[in-house]
Amino acid sequence: MRHAKHSNQLGRKKEHRTALMANMAMALIKNRRIRTTLAKAKALRPFIEKIITLAKKAHATDDKLKKQHYHTLALSRVRDLHSVNRLFSDLVEEFINRPGGYTRIYKLVPRLGDAADMAIIEMVPADDEGYGKRKPKAKKSAPAAEEPKAEESAQAEEATEVAEAEEATEAAEAEASSEDAAEPEAPAPEADSAEAGEAVADTDGDDDAPAADEAAPEEDGASEK
Repeated sequence: MRHAKHSNQLGRKKEHRTALMANMAMALIKNRRIRTTLAKAKALRPFIEKIITLAKKAHATDDKLKKQHYHTLALSRVRDLHSVNRLFSDLVEEFINRPGGYTRIYKLVPRLGDAADMAIIEMVPADDEGYGKRKPKAKKSAPAAEEPKAEESAQAEEATEVAEAEEATEAAEAEASSEDAAEPEAPAPEADSAEAGEAVADTDGDDDAPAADEAAPEEDGASEK
């Protein structure tokens, strides 16, 4: 069955597509970076990485027959002796410690004219560390981070309570002082009432004195009679 056999057709027949991949692989080995459409770059990636794997196998073995065999297989696909020799002798040392991912694709803006998606495909340098793996989120570190926040919130609440208590005491003291200033003095009315009583007593005494004087002449007249 021919399931999943129609990937990366590129609108070309098999012979044309094979020659296209060989020419693009030769250009990539010579220049280490080429600019092409995104579809061609995605089709070239597995093609060139399989050839790099053949070069790594040839570099890892000491058998001359196997080395020649891997070299012949690569030459049958790339179809350029100079490019294959450069890959097997010079570039292969950059990929010895790399388990895969020998190429990288960068997307570009669409091409003017037909608006085709463009991209750059390049060989990854030997000293390139890559993007690295994403670190898993630490689930246990979340409660530890929440504890200081809870402590800070508790301290803030305590500070607000203390401030409110101080404000309440200050307000009560201010109200008490204002009430003391507004109340009249208690002894003053008593003194005024005492003075008023003395004045009344004096007036009463002055009214009784003339009456006594009038009564005295009457008594004198009676005696003369």
